[in-house]
Order: sequence, then structure tokens, then C-alpha cells
Amino acid sequence: MFSYRHAFHAGNHADVLKHFIAVECIDYMRQKDSAFWYIDTHAGAGGYALDSKWADKTGEYETGIGRLWSRDDLPPPLADYVTLVREFNPDGKLRYYPGSPYFALQLLGDRDRLRLFEMHPTEQEVLRENFEAQGREVARRTMIFGADGFAGLKTILPPASRRAFTLIDPSYEDKRDYTRATQTVQEGLDRFPTGMYAVWYPLVQRREAAQLPERMKRLTINGQPIKNWVNASLTVCNPVPGGMGLHGSGMFIVNPPYMLQDTLKTTLPYLVKTLGQDKGAQFLLEGKQS
Repeated sequence: MFSYRHAFHAGNHADVLKHFIAVECIDYMRQKDSAFWYIDTHAGAGGYALDSKWADKTGEYETGIGRLWSRDDLPPPLADYVTLVREFNPDGKLRYYPGSPYFALQLLGDRDRLRLFEMHPTEQEVLRENFEAQGREVARRTMIFGADGFAGLKTILPPASRRAFTLIDPSYEDKRDYTRATQTVQEGLDRFPTGMYAVWYPLVQRREAAQLPERMKRLTINGQPIKNWVNASLTVCNPVPGGMGLHGSGMFIVNPPYMLQDTLKTTLPYLVKTLGQDKGAQFLLEGKQS
């Protein structure tokens, strides 16, 4: 269960897609004066050293954030995302990559709250240390749960603020994660139908991966099919012979920002051009808005 370490993949093309879209969603939430919660069901360690033995072993960040780091033609939304990564690297060199909790921390206001779940003992310990280092004010606004985020989400919904963005991004090492991710969003919608939920999923040659976005489309709110959703995926290469490896990833967002689909229409082609590794690079963008 605990073999997965995100440091191996920190800053890769999947992180770029996931975090860029998450930043867009969080930025939309903070445009209103009322407070909101950022909820992360699989928070990880919070941040990653790209020269660590894990990240350096694969060098995956070179195919992701590394390709955007020095670009001077980034579309504004991607430039905002890269700026947040730069704030994590004050000396101007790409040495560290923030995890989802740190992207959220950089964007949240004083009244907003972070609720972070992490089950991996080592990741959880590092996450706590990283956030304790941020001082009392951040500690006051943050709760870290050493628990299963799938099961834990329903225990904290609805939030007191009645506004929240939830990111669900398990490793999918266990194929049951595909079903649990969908079930978790449905349980969330049953308790808190106005919340915004984003599910990251891998593009791998596995039936469950292909089925996940289709199952997400069949979610319901008060017994009726969901009316507002966006599904975006980025393929960076053709699948390798034998079916192993990650050739892309996707994000399915329920109750997304109303302008998210328009933003992705301009940024996804750029990511295909910049992060694509062969002629199989492409994107998918679909959605429904009431």
C-alpha cells in the first residue's frame, strides 16, 4: 500500500496539468469575499526537492515544469502557475517543486482554511514538518489528517463556510482507486452539492482509467445528472508497446469555474506543443454547463 512516493514524479507533465487547473479553480474561489476551504484527499509531502534521490532518479520534471521554466511565451494562466513555482525557488533555479497543498497555501487568504489528508506515514510526517515550519498563523488555518482521504472527506462535509474546492488525486496503484474516486465525489455531492470537486486521473492502458471520466459524467445531484462539469486530458506521447507507463493524464471537475473551459481552449494546445514528446501528443476538452 505504501510503496508509492510522489517525489519520483514531482513536476512531470501530469503535475503541470493537475496543478495548473487546480490553481485556476482556487483562484476562482478566492474572487469572492466569503471564506472557503481547500481540501486535499491525498496531500503528499507538500513539496519536493528535484535533486533528491527520488526525483533525480527519474528526472521526470524535465518533461514537465522544466520545459516551461525558461519560456517567455507562456499564456497568462500558465504564467501565473509558473510564477507560483518560482516563488518556491527564490534563488531563480529550479530546485524545488510545490505539491498541491503549497500551491493552495500561496493563494488562500487569512480566512480560508486547509484540510489535508495523507495516509502514507513518511509523507504525512514530512507534510506536518513542512507546515509547522510555516508558523502559527498557517498552523491555525490548517488541519492535517493521518487518514484515508477517500473515507475522510465525507466526515468534514459540508464545510462551515459552505464553500470548498476539493482535489482528489490518488496514486491509482490500487485499481480500486478508480471506483473509490468516483464514489467519493458522489458522497461529497450528496452532502455538499455546491462544492467544487476535481479528480485527477492517469492515462494508462487500463480499462478502469478509460472508464473513470465516463462514470464521472453519470454522477448526480439530488437525483439528477450533474449539469456542470469539465473533462480535460493531455496526452504527451503514444502508449509504449506492452502497455506500461503514463502517456498522459486528465482532470475531471464538477461545478467548475464558468470560464475554465474557455481558458483550457487556449492553454491545452500550448501544452501539447510544449510538453508533447511525439506525434501522439494531443488534448481532449469537453464539458457541460447549465
